[in-house]
Amino acid sequence: MRRRVLLAALVACAAALSACTSTVSGNGSALSGPSSHRTSGPSAPSQAPARFSECTQLNLSALQLPPARQSELTFSCAAVEVPLDYSDPSGRTIELELIKVHDSHNHSGNSLVVNPGGPGGSGVFAALSLSIELSERVLSSFDIIGFDPRGVSLSTPITCLSDTQKDALNAESFDIRTASGFAAAKAADAQFAQACNSRYGAALADYNTVQTAKDMDRIRQALGGQQLNYLGFSYGTELGGVYAHLFPNNLRVAVLDGAVDPLTDPITSFANQIQGFEKAFDQFAANCLTRSACAVLGNPRQVVYQLVATANAHAIASGTQSDPRSATSGLVLTGVAQALYSQSEWPTLGDALVQARNGASEGLLKLADEYNERRSDGSYTNILDANTAISCNDSPVGPTDEVIRATAQRWATAYPMFGLSLAQSLFICQQWQPHRTPVPKPTAATPQKVLVIGNLHDPATPYQGATDLARTLGNAELLTWDGEGHTSYLSGSTCIDNYVNAYLISGALPPRNTTCPR
Repeated sequence: MRRRVLLAALVACAAALSACTSTVSGNGSALSGPSSHRTSGPSAPSQAPARFSECTQLNLSALQLPPARQSELTFSCAAVEVPLDYSDPSGRTIELELIKVHDSHNHSGNSLVVNPGGPGGSGVFAALSLSIELSERVLSSFDIIGFDPRGVSLSTPITCLSDTQKDALNAESFDIRTASGFAAAKAADAQFAQACNSRYGAALADYNTVQTAKDMDRIRQALGGQQLNYLGFSYGTELGGVYAHLFPNNLRVAVLDGAVDPLTDPITSFANQIQGFEKAFDQFAANCLTRSACAVLGNPRQVVYQLVATANAHAIASGTQSDPRSATSGLVLTGVAQALYSQSEWPTLGDALVQARNGASEGLLKLADEYNERRSDGSYTNILDANTAISCNDSPVGPTDEVIRATAQRWATAYPMFGLSLAQSLFICQQWQPHRTPVPKPTAATPQKVLVIGNLHDPATPYQGATDLARTLGNAELLTWDGEGHTSYLSGSTCIDNYVNAYLISGALPPRNTTCPR
C-alpha cells in the first residue's frame, strides 16, 4: 500500500497542470526563529539558479480557488538540471520540474519545499493542492515549492507498462498459497520488472531515495542557497529524514507527518501497514453501524468477504453503461483500502458496499481508480511505475520464494481482509534489477529540532513509525494526534495545524509529549 497523503484537491490539480515551461531566480531574507542563512552543503558543483516563468496550459479554474485567494496567488514553473548519478557528476543529466506558488502578501523570498508521499506522488500537484489548504499565515511567509522527484510525473518520468497492462495488473488476484497462483503471480510481476529493467537498463538503479535527497539539496541551491524549509507527508518523511541525515546543516525546519518507520525491514513494514488497514476497517465498520444508510450492511466485514468470494467466482459488473469494466476481488479490496485513508471517505465506502452487494461495483471501481490514479478516459499517471522503481531500488535484494510462501500463509491468517491479496506484490522487488541503494538510518545532528507528527490511528504509517523516527533522528520533537486516517496536518485538527504553522514560521516547538485531541 503506497504511503502517501491524499490531498483533497489532487484530482483537480492533475487536471489543472498539463505542462510547465521554464525562465527569475529565488532569493530571500531570514524568517523569525531559527536562522535561515545561506549555506553551502557537500553537494558540488553549485547549482545554477532556478529560472521561473509562467506555467503553460495552467487552468486555474480547475483548482476551484476561492476568489480572494485566486487574486492573491501566482503560479510559475522552472526546470532544474541535476546529475542522473551523483557519483558521476559530469555524466548524464536529467531535469526536475518545479512549481512555485507565490502569495502577493509574501515579501520574504523564503521557500517551503513539499513532498506528498508515495514514493511516486507529484510534488507539483501537491503544491497546487496546498495553495487551497494552507493558511494565509503560511502562504504569506513562504513561496510553496513543489517538485516532482526524479522519475515522477513531469520529472523524467519512468513508464514501464501501457495503460492496458496496468488495467490487467491492478485487477489481478492470485491465491499464492496454491502452486498455480504462486506461479501466475510470479510470472505477472516478472513481466513488470523485466519491462522496466529492459527499458531503462543500468540507469534504472539511479531512481532511488538517496539520489532524490541529493536532488533536494540542488533544488535548495537553485532557490537561492538558504537553509531548507521542508514539509513532507508519508514517504516524504523518509525522504526528509534522508535529507537531514545527508545535509543536517542545510536544514532550517522540517515537518515529517505520517512517518515511515526507519527501524523495520520491508516485509515487517508492509505487515504493519496491512495491520493498520485491518484496524481502520474495523473503525469504519463501527461507525457504519451508527449511520442508517450504512447500517443496512449488518456486518460490513462479512459483506466485504462475500464480495471478494463473489468477485473471485465472477467479476462484479460496474452496473453502468459508461463503464464496461467489472470489479475483480483485487479491485474490490483496492477500493476498500482507498476509502480507509481518510475518515471523510467512510460514507462513500458504505454507499459503494451497499451498491456492490446489490450487484453494481461502480462505487468500488471509482475508489480503486482514485488509488491507482486511473483517469476517467482509462489512462494512468506513472505512480505505479515510479512507486515500484523507487521502492525496489531502496530495498535489499529479495525476498526468496520460501519467504514469500511463508509470509503469504502468515498474512492470510493474521490479516484476513487484505493479507493474502497483498502478499502477491512481494514478487515485484524479488525480480527487480539487483543494484540497490538501501535507505540509511536517518540519524541527523540538525541545528534545529525536526518536528515529527504521528497519528494514533493512521492505517498507512502506524504510530510506532513516528516514535521510532523521532528517536532515530536524535534531535526531533514528537507531536501526536488522536485522530483517524492517514497523516495529521491539514486533516481537520486545528490543534495540529496551529502547532505546525508556528513551527514552520518561527521555529517554535509544541510542548514536549503533546497530544492533540480528536
